[in-house]
Amino acid sequence: MPPENPKDKGDNTPHEHHDERHMWWWLAYFLFGIHIVAFVMIYAVTHAPK
Repeated sequence: MPPENPKDKGDNTPHEHHDERHMWWWLAYFLFGIHIVAFVMIYAVTHAPK
């Protein structure tokens, strides 16, 4: 069994930092989109004919 690579522990590689940044941008756009949908639904309900 080969010894463990010391680089695998501890600090993240730049590629992992890029993936984490990509995940945060995706989450931000997703949450922003949910709010847009919610505001459109609120507008539709409050302006619906009775």
